Amino acid sequence: MTLLKTLTSRGCIQDCSDRDGLIKLIDAKKIVFYCGFDPTADSLHCGSMLPLILMRKLQQQGHTPLVILGTATGMIGDPSGKSEERVLLDADTVHKNASSIGKQIEKFLDFTGSNAAKLLLNHEWIEQVSLLQFLRDVGKHFSVNTMIAKDSVKARLNNREQGISYTEFTYMLLQAYDFYWLNKSHNCQLQVGGSDQWGNITGGLELIRRKQSTLSAFGLTFPLLTTASGTKFGKTEAGAIWLEGSKTSPYHFYQYWLNSADDDIEKFLNLFSFKSNQEIKDLISTHKSSPEQRSAQKELAAELTKLLHGEKETSAAIDASSILFSKDLKSASSDTLLKTFHDVPSIELSPEQVSNGFGLVELLVQVNACKSNGEARRLIEAGGIYINDERNNDSKSKITANDFIDNKVLLIRSGKKNYYLAKLK
Repeated sequence: MTLLKTLTSRGCIQDCSDRDGLIKLIDAKKIVFYCGFDPTADSLHCGSMLPLILMRKLQQQGHTPLVILGTATGMIGDPSGKSEERVLLDADTVHKNASSIGKQIEKFLDFTGSNAAKLLLNHEWIEQVSLLQFLRDVGKHFSVNTMIAKDSVKARLNNREQGISYTEFTYMLLQAYDFYWLNKSHNCQLQVGGSDQWGNITGGLELIRRKQSTLSAFGLTFPLLTTASGTKFGKTEAGAIWLEGSKTSPYHFYQYWLNSADDDIEKFLNLFSFKSNQEIKDLISTHKSSPEQRSAQKELAAELTKLLHGEKETSAAIDASSILFSKDLKSASSDTLLKTFHDVPSIELSPEQVSNGFGLVELLVQVNACKSNGEARRLIEAGGIYINDERNNDSKSKITANDFIDNKVLLIRSGKKNYYLAKLK
C-alpha cells in the first residue's frame, strides 16, 4: 500500500480534499507540505504528537516538511474548538514560546539532508502586508456568509453571551494567507492539521485556487482523539501531558502511555507507532493472550519516550517504573526518585525538624496532600497513605531521618496515583 492508504487504514486520516489526487501526486513526486503550531504556551502537549508523527512519516518517504510557528497568528488566537475568547499574548511571550516549541519539534523531524525540515515564523511574511493590502488582496476572496457557516465560528455565534470578536473572526483569513504564501514561495502543496482545522484549511485551498490557479494544493486532517472512556486524549487528573521534560518528566510521559486502557492501545499503536501493520497485529495478539503483562502498552510507551526524550531517559523511566511497581523502593536511589518525581509537590525538612520525629499528619498538610489535619487523619486511618510505598495507617506516627532513602528523600503516595516528596536538607 502507498503511505496515504496505509495511514488511512490505520485511522490516521479524517478528511482529505482530494484523496485520489493526493495519492497520485505523492506517489509520482516528492512534495513540500506544512503544519502550523501557534505558540500559545511554552510547550506542545501530547495531542500535538499526532501531526508530528504524521510529518515524520511523510518525511521518511522523502517529502519535505515545513513547520510554521504562528508568531503572528498566535497573537490573534484560533477560535477553532474554543468556547470563549483567548487571552491575547504579547510579542515577547509568543516568541519565547516559539523558541521553546522549536526545540521540541527538532526531536521529531530531521533538519538535515536533501529533504530537510524547515522551521518558519509566520510574522516574517504577514507583517510585510499592510491592512489595506490584506483587505484588498485576501479579504475580497472570502464571503462573510461562508465564514459564518464554518463550525468554529457558528458555535461561537450561537453563544450569545460569548460571541466572537472581529480579531478571532479574521484568524481564518490569516491561516489561509499562510497556505497561499507557502504555496507561492515554497511550492508547498499540502497542509496537514487536526480535524478542527478543516475550515481553515479549505479557506487556504480556496484562496490558492483563486490566486494561484495553475498550482495544485491539498488539505489533509487527522482525527481529534478521545480515549475509550470519553476523556480528552493527553489529559490526566494532574493536567496535560507536555512534551517539555521540565513540565512532564520522562517518567510521567512513559507512565501516560503505559497506563493506556486495553480498549485504546490498538488504536494508539496504529496512530502513533512506526511499527508495520503486521508488527502491530502480532503485538496485539500477544497482548490479548496475556493482558496483565501490558506488553503492547510497554512497547508503545518505550517507543514514544525514546523518540521524545532519548534512550537514556527511557531506560531510566523503565527502571523507575519497574522499581515502583515491584514495590521495591529500597533498591531505588534517591537520585532516581528525585529525577522521577521532580515535578510533584514537595517539602523540605531540616535534620532538626525530624530529629525527634515529624508528625505524619502535619507532613501531609504541609505538602498539600490534605487540606486539614482532620482530613489527613481520616485518610491515614482509612489506609490511603503510603510512605515509601508501604501503607501507614497510624495517624499518630512520626517521620524520622531513618525513613529517608539515602538520607535525602521520602516518597509519599495518596491513593493510587498522587505522589509527593519530602526532602531532607
